[in-house]
Amino acid sequence: MSLSLNILIVEDETPAAEKLERYLQRYSTDIKVKAVCDSVENSIAWLKENQSSIDLVFMDIQLKDGLSFDIFKEVAVQKPVIFVTAYNEYALEAFKVNSIDYLLKPVTFTDLSASLQKFENLRAQMATTEAKQEKIKSLAESSTVKTYKERFMVKVGDHIRSITIDQVLFFFADGRDVYLVTTRLRKFIIDFTLEALEEVLHPKNFFRVNRSYILHIPFIQDVVMYSNSRLKISTQPAWDKEIIVSREKVSEFKDWFDGVH
Repeated sequence: MSLSLNILIVEDETPAAEKLERYLQRYSTDIKVKAVCDSVENSIAWLKENQSSIDLVFMDIQLKDGLSFDIFKEVAVQKPVIFVTAYNEYALEAFKVNSIDYLLKPVTFTDLSASLQKFENLRAQMATTEAKQEKIKSLAESSTVKTYKERFMVKVGDHIRSITIDQVLFFFADGRDVYLVTTRLRKFIIDFTLEALEEVLHPKNFFRVNRSYILHIPFIQDVVMYSNSRLKISTQPAWDKEIIVSREKVSEFKDWFDGVH
């Protein structure tokens, strides 16, 4: 049997601690006792500094300076605990904390083996549960990460071409038709509404300034104040029609242009 564990023993009787350590080594030579604490005070101090280095605690209940339950009042014990005691009246209180088993002295090797097997089974179940939870979390996160279009297919006569996002100057609507305008000022009709484009374009880079235009931020050359608290935009390369930010969009546009999302 090979079980790799780091263990803390809380026990004020040296012979009992040594016997427990012998049994642990007999169960698996890969088990290491990191420390033996003989009091409530020492246990609190050790756990505050070293708890992350252990997997399991064997803990007597009656120690020389009080009951080991006092340890839990001073430090958040996050590791499972197997209580080892000569008294059975503390069993109910033991299971209110991190206890996974309660052994009565004198402890036999069979008793200890059964407790360690129980710990192994619980750890395997927890590992399986955590793996399932991580998978569910990963699937949930991947399903909520939105992807945006990186290219658009356009028709040129009988030919089909692909235009990448970095080639897009802006999009605009003219009646029922929606056009993609490239940085070379070429226009292509695309099979999207402006509303649909807003869903597939990255909001960091594209903004709908009015009912007719969705602009691409790298190609906005100038923004100037216009009548009725509106804004007028110039693009580079220059477009031969006015592009005006509608009044209700001005505040939102300024935040977007300033990088506030």
